Order: sequence, then structure tokens, then C-alpha cells
Amino acid sequence: MSVEYLPIVFFLIALFYSSVGFGGGSSYLAILSLFLTDFYEIRSTALILNICVVSIGTLFYIKNRVFNLKKFWPFLVASIPLAYLGAQLRLSEASFFLILGTALILAGIFMLLRFVKKKMDTKAFSNPNKVILGGGIGLLSGISGIGGGIFLSPVLNLLKWANPRTVASLASVFILVNSISGLIGLNMSGTFTWNSELIWQLIVAVVIGGSIGSYLSNKKFNLKFLGMLTSILVLYVGFRLILLHGFGIRI
Repeated sequence: MSVEYLPIVFFLIALFYSSVGFGGGSSYLAILSLFLTDFYEIRSTALILNICVVSIGTLFYIKNRVFNLKKFWPFLVASIPLAYLGAQLRLSEASFFLILGTALILAGIFMLLRFVKKKMDTKAFSNPNKVILGGGIGLLSGISGIGGGIFLSPVLNLLKWANPRTVASLASVFILVNSISGLIGLNMSGTFTWNSELIWQLIVAVVIGGSIGSYLSNKKFNLKFLGMLTSILVLYVGFRLILLHGFGIRI
């Protein structure tokens, strides 16, 4: 694939991911790693694009009264500082992609289980448990260079914590605040860098794709197909990262 096709690919990624409340950071990382040689530029670019997509989604959810700060704040309070700390850890490129790939495979499996698992009773979450879960995923999001909603959302959907639109709304704001925190962490550690010529093309692409996906999600369209497609994409990205960066195998 040539670099001039990147905006089209990123448009589609933003469309798929935003339809279920995600930003697409994992796939941005995977694709950018094929074209960019600067490891920190890859992480910085993915976080910027994440912020663009989920900012739109969060605004849609607030406008449609799905966003609920009283329910969400315990997940956010520890995740923000831990995402900041995680972003400052200096991992080797191989370690970074292996951690990300493994986490994405697990997330993809959980996302698929959401579509096949039978109905189960809602599990109540105490605030301390929300803080612990949010903090742990916030740290992982900072280390992996993505917002973390892709890890949080499948767990909450499997546990039937709330309806899928509420979970997607939480995932969107979770990604937003942790991506901003992670970007600040990269900047403070001196590892924030970007390609100004490429970034604006990609921002335009993901903003358009993210707007369409967020609109579909908030209009209560049946997004099961897009959700399953996104799950498969997450699994593919996870396996691809491990095979490529762990064993040097391209797929």
C-alpha cells in the first residue's frame, strides 16, 4: 500500500471504531509502523488522531444525553495520572508492540464474546472497583499509546455494567482524557514528535470518518455488523503486531 492511500484507510478505520465508541489508535499504530521509522512519531500521531475522533464522539454523546459524569468519574480519576505515567515509560519498540498486540488480542476476543454471550445479570460496580479497573487500564493505555477504551469497553459490555450506548459513551470520554494525558506525558518526557505534512491529511480523514461513525452510533442504528467487523479488525491488528515485531513475519 502506498502512502497516498493512508487518508482513505484511516477514514475507514475511524468510521468503524467510532461507531462503537473507540478512536482507532491501535490500527493507526499498526499501519503507521509500516510507513514511519520514528517510533515516537508513530505513538504521537496515533494519540493525536485518537483525540480528534473521540472528541467528536464525546460531543455527540453529550448532545444526546448519553454521557453521565456521575457514573463515569470513578473510572477516570485514577486513569488520567496513570496514563500520564505510562506514557513516560521508555520501552523498546519490540516490547511496546508485543504488549500492545497481546492486549489487543484479548480485547478482540472479549469484543466478539459480547455478540455471542447469552444474557446475564447486571453486575454492580462499587466506586473503588471502578477506580481500580480504570486506573489499571489507564496505565496500560499510557504504555501502549492508545486511549484504553478498547480494553475497558469489552469488559464492561461482558459484565452488562450498562447498555451498550452508555458503555460506548464512557469508552469515548475515557479514550479522550487518557489520550490527552498520554500526549502530555510524551511531551514531558521529550518523546513527542510529528510529521506536519502527513498529520493534517490524516486528521481530516479521521474527523470525517469519526463524524459519520459517531452519528450512526448516536442515532441507534443496528451496528452489530460494524461491531463484529471492528472486533475482527482488532484481532487481526493484535496478531499482526506480534508476528511482525516478535517474529518478523508479515501478514
